[in-house]
Amino acid sequence: MTWFIQGQQIKVLNKLTQEPVYGVAIYNADKSKSVISNFKGEASLDRFTSSDLIYFQHLTHVLKTIKKEDVDASGIIYLESNTQGLNEIVVSQSKFEQNKRDIPQKILSINREEIAFANPQTSADLLGNTGQVFIQKSQLGGGSPMIRGFSTNRLLITVDGVRMNNAIFRGGNVQNVIAIDPFSIQRTEVNLGAGSVIYGSDAIGGVMGFYTQKPQLAYSDTLVFKSNATLRYASANHENTGHIDFNLGYRKWAFYTSVSYSDFGDLKMGKHGPQDYLRPEFIVSANNQDLIVENDDPLVQKYSGYNQINLLQKIRHEAQNNLSFDLGLYYTSSSDIPRYDRLIRYRGDELRSAEWYYGPQKWFMWNLLITKLSSSSNLYDKIKGTLAYQNFQESRVDRDFQSDLRHRRAEKVDAYSMNFDFEKRMGSKTGLFYGLEYVYNKVHSNGFEEDINTNTRSVDVSRYPDGATWQSAAIYSSLKYKPNVKFVFQSGLRFNHVVSKASFQKNNTFLNLPFNRSENKSGALTGTAGLTWLPNSILEWRFNASSAFRAPNIDDIGKVFDSEPGSVVVPNENLKPEYAYGGELGVKLNFKNVVLDMSSYYTYLDNALVRRDYTVNGERQIEYDGEMSNVQAIQNASKAWIYGFEIGLDAKVSRHFNIKSQYSIVGGTEENEGIEVPVRHAAPNFGNTHLIYTSRDFIADVFLNYNGELSFNQLTPSEAGKAYIYASDGNGNPFSPSWTTLNLRTQYKINDEVILSLSAENITDQRYRPYSSGITAPGRNYVLSLKYSY
Repeated sequence: MTWFIQGQQIKVLNKLTQEPVYGVAIYNADKSKSVISNFKGEASLDRFTSSDLIYFQHLTHVLKTIKKEDVDASGIIYLESNTQGLNEIVVSQSKFEQNKRDIPQKILSINREEIAFANPQTSADLLGNTGQVFIQKSQLGGGSPMIRGFSTNRLLITVDGVRMNNAIFRGGNVQNVIAIDPFSIQRTEVNLGAGSVIYGSDAIGGVMGFYTQKPQLAYSDTLVFKSNATLRYASANHENTGHIDFNLGYRKWAFYTSVSYSDFGDLKMGKHGPQDYLRPEFIVSANNQDLIVENDDPLVQKYSGYNQINLLQKIRHEAQNNLSFDLGLYYTSSSDIPRYDRLIRYRGDELRSAEWYYGPQKWFMWNLLITKLSSSSNLYDKIKGTLAYQNFQESRVDRDFQSDLRHRRAEKVDAYSMNFDFEKRMGSKTGLFYGLEYVYNKVHSNGFEEDINTNTRSVDVSRYPDGATWQSAAIYSSLKYKPNVKFVFQSGLRFNHVVSKASFQKNNTFLNLPFNRSENKSGALTGTAGLTWLPNSILEWRFNASSAFRAPNIDDIGKVFDSEPGSVVVPNENLKPEYAYGGELGVKLNFKNVVLDMSSYYTYLDNALVRRDYTVNGERQIEYDGEMSNVQAIQNASKAWIYGFEIGLDAKVSRHFNIKSQYSIVGGTEENEGIEVPVRHAAPNFGNTHLIYTSRDFIADVFLNYNGELSFNQLTPSEAGKAYIYASDGNGNPFSPSWTTLNLRTQYKINDEVILSLSAENITDQRYRPYSSGITAPGRNYVLSLKYSY
């Protein structure tokens, strides 16, 4: 419900982005009266009479018609982006609004309504619902995206334009995306493919941009108050989730608050599938004694449950019509998260770990965005300045079965960033985007060994060199040339300089490395060029060529950890950036009621940073956590060749029925000691098919999720060595079986305030484990959600 007063001055905003829409043609039925919205989206309706039917027309938005007398006195007119995908608005490509049709790279867009209907438990599940991002999970409290054969620190995550990747993002699976609350997201944009020109290091395989809700101003003297509350229950892990948000909007100030809490119990797998995934026994500890106990229900994955709270506060101040300030405060904290894949490992006939869990994963960020519009400056039409601080806290705790010693390693990262982004129109055909960026990270790390009998603690080797720093400075630009509505050319360049510094003095008490300090400097020049061509109303071609890079971070040059039983990774100061060179060709066929979208791509990764055998002081083995372990280190020791094909279908069968389908094929090899082996993060072929029924108050979606097999010979050696997370084939070798699930999702709008959602997932109760995951997926799962809006 909204309160407002009447006025003649209006402001035209994009419904999703809340950004002003410039150049909207506003006219009456016979076009005898007309005005154009200015750079601020403003226009006056004084020349129209109260009975006039007014049209709002813009190339990239759906035509809107409204009587003047029905215009909200708040003066806000919302236009919807064209939902056919050709004219949809995205911002991730240049950090400013652009027509999706103009961008030569493939971008997935997920809006608030789609997120609400999918009802994901985490933001990782949100990405997985697209059918084009593959999600790996080592535990229930996880979700590591894979995009086009890349994962972890070769993908970039941004929140409201601020990079979330920090100096300790690792090559192993990264779960940080679950810190982002799906309830607070206004839209998500996923750039498939390289994004280093705009985003710098790590954006090799793709960029996942999450944009949270913006506070809504009233533009009047009367308060705009809106609120939403949601309760959700899921049966497979006994999820209990509660969420509330509200908006307070005044003429120049607006406030948005969001709070979510989720509690997840132990996850239950399906009945029909490989016996290898069952949980027949687990370890309990009492009075400092460990016992292996038979599981009463081997389908229940003891112990996998956790809980999480998400808080968001945003404040918007529009000081002038051309100047605004946006402050965001974000906080997420989880409970301890059991690392399930480590809890199911065996040493001989006994479970290896009595304890293995992540301590509370905490993330805090504040960011200040200052936006200035100008119609007269020679340097910019629009400038965005972003200042941000983030604090990341995580820890790892493990203890072997019947061992008195518990190992605890804790990390904290302070991350500061500053961005200035400019947009300048250079005539009617050319647009220039350019910017500056500086990022500074400082890593704090410590390690302890605890005796559970005596409750004494002693200092142990830390995972990272305490006090290490990572800095990045960059300048970048992008040019867009659009001579006509059928052809667009875009290109860009970025120069990046990265410096990493670390001291190993404390850890050398345990490691005796041949060096005490390390300083790694690297510069990178990357570029992109692409074109979009629409020869007619049916056909759209896209071509893009790009280079991207990832500079060594503190995880690469200074980490100490057990990569697998019997192996330990040690620091390596002699590292260089890895580079990716790739191209993409896409075509979209739009036959009005049927849209086909196809893309093929190829990427060559040079100087790849990979984990390989190493020596310390000439020794190939050292003692680590009481065990003789093979020495390994991150090295520029590989190359990779990755390729793939994607096809999507969107068919309007009738007024109420749509069919949507997506299928992705990924392949590739990497060099391993002179031999080409399968790429680790190339997911099996996967996709989904949806049959969607839509009416005014009811939506139903019957869909299949499917996933191809990876045989033993298709597993990379590092994955083949993790037999405990895979099924066994007829020869006793690990492999990842194919699987298909049948699902039903419904949403019923009871009235203007109440929406009821009911879903049945994995209806046939399949037991499956997505590729490279350490935890088995949910079995038959019923999800009930109730949303109340005021």
